[in-house]
Amino acid sequence: MRGPVVVLGDTLLDRDVEGVVNRLCPDSPVPVLDETAATDRPGGAGLAAVFAAAQGAEVVLVTALADDAGGARLSALLAAAGVRVYPLALNGATPEKIRLRARGRVLLRHDRGGTSGEPGQPSDEVLRVIGAASAVLVSDYGRGVARQPALRDALAATRAPVVWDPHPRGPAAVPGVHLATPNESEVRELVPALPGASRLATASRGAQGLRRRWRAGAVAVTLGGDGALLCHAGSTPLVVPTPGSAEGDTCGAGDRFAAAASLALAQGALVSEAVQAAVAEASAYVAGGGVAAALPASRPRVRAGGTPGSRTRGGVPADRVGVAAVATLLGEVRAAGGTVVATGGCFDLLHAGHVATLEAARQLGDCLIVCLNSDASVAGLKGPDRPVQSEGDRGRLLAALSCVDAVLIFDEPTPEAALSWVRPDVWVKGGDYATGGGDGTAGLPEAEVLRRWGGNTVVVPYLDGRSTTDMIVRTLAERTR
Repeated sequence: MRGPVVVLGDTLLDRDVEGVVNRLCPDSPVPVLDETAATDRPGGAGLAAVFAAAQGAEVVLVTALADDAGGARLSALLAAAGVRVYPLALNGATPEKIRLRARGRVLLRHDRGGTSGEPGQPSDEVLRVIGAASAVLVSDYGRGVARQPALRDALAATRAPVVWDPHPRGPAAVPGVHLATPNESEVRELVPALPGASRLATASRGAQGLRRRWRAGAVAVTLGGDGALLCHAGSTPLVVPTPGSAEGDTCGAGDRFAAAASLALAQGALVSEAVQAAVAEASAYVAGGGVAAALPASRPRVRAGGTPGSRTRGGVPADRVGVAAVATLLGEVRAAGGTVVATGGCFDLLHAGHVATLEAARQLGDCLIVCLNSDASVAGLKGPDRPVQSEGDRGRLLAALSCVDAVLIFDEPTPEAALSWVRPDVWVKGGDYATGGGDGTAGLPEAEVLRRWGGNTVVVPYLDGRSTTDMIVRTLAERTR
């Protein structure tokens, strides 16, 4: 493959709540679910991107993320799955789909997030990566990303094969896509069926109608456990049956099908070969236990808040630490058209060099968010004897500074997931990056991440001779004299 596989579309936060039902509600004849476990995962385009990345492909996800806890959670989950996120701004809340399950059966699905918000404009880097893709999968969930005019222009212009997984509430595919992959119910909504027509006749008529309407190279209608029906330029459709039994949880099967077809096209397969590979992948996925078996259980990665307990401790407001604090700040600053500045680090022993960097950073915009390595992250970077201070204490100390507006604690070795959610306009680094000559930001690993949404990276002067590690070494040496 000459470039990454680009997945473009709407990402949702999916949550499976498992429990047991042993009684009915006393005030209404409905079952009571006693929760035993809950698992979060990316849904929609995010799930398709995770599936593609799990096959070893280099995957870029172009999606819209909201400034809320759901957006932060999605950024962390996607980063953990090896997906590079190129985020767009999203007005409104993160859409969530919550499935309440007992003994493997779904009792109820609870959707929240409200109406879809308007996605922001893509950066030049987003348009560039679409042009450099080996294949593009448009995973449309009807929430607006696939309608974005600049993205549609880029999709129409790319030479890469484009797979379009449509949604009835979404827009038409851009003209010239290689393959569209609606399911049966979507085809019926998009192309009304003739009365009394058979299942295959309805699928074939719908596929041919969509192929002509969208000027698509081919349309593959997925038929659940019966495989898929492929219509292309010829008059006779190709039916691709499943290789075996495909009974089980079908949640995510359409995303698995579209991701597999996209990977096959990226590797040079014919459309018919790509559809056969996709049917085999989706069938094995359902038979193997579906999404619960395909994705490992997740754990929190970006922290929802600071130290549990009271809202204040030592005079420092606890609501300046955590996802909720950052989300509120981002909403206020962006609504006023302000500039968001961020910096990051371990800040194990806060010293004058840290303060100088933070004060300089705050002067570059309208707020300063500090991305703080968690205890686990610091230990992974600096060894089992670090940090000296807990993340709770480090967060409170930073939040107490007048130049710091909010603190976000993250678990990963790098702040990439946190940055993909915060999307700062400016990322600031202090230290000796600026002393090596040339472009002072060339060595910053965060620079590539900031370019994804058009942000900038800068360095600020530092105070020589200030180092947390040196302070610890000197203190230990003095104790052993």
